[in-house]
Amino acid sequence: VQLQASGGGLVQAGGSLKLSCAASGTTFSGVSMAWYRQAPEKQRDLVASIRGSGTADYSYDVKGRFTISRDNVKNTVYLQMNSLKPEDTAVYYCNAGDHIGVYYRPSKYWGQGTKVTVSS
Repeated sequence: VQLQASGGGLVQAGGSLKLSCAASGTTFSGVSMAWYRQAPEKQRDLVASIRGSGTADYSYDVKGRFTISRDNVKNTVYLQMNSLKPEDTAVYYCNAGDHIGVYYRPSKYWGQGTKVTVSS
């Protein structure tokens, strides 16, 4: 499985960005996908996940501002980020995994990361 993330950049607080992650080498519609982020000197945290059916879950601190979606024809997962805050600054990674009940289980397959910087 190969994952190619893109769409990061520099944006002012209150602005928006849309990240994309293109997948290959897997039956995309059958896997769950997720976005994680890692700020400097912090652990990598789950931001949002989406099942093959399209059902999505979000972390508390992004719920209502971020939207994860997927296009099973283009084999791509997206993360629309609105009302960005300086604390959203991080490297964002996509992952192809699965769900165990309500919990997302990451696999060893990660995108290369795309950096998002939100200025105040």
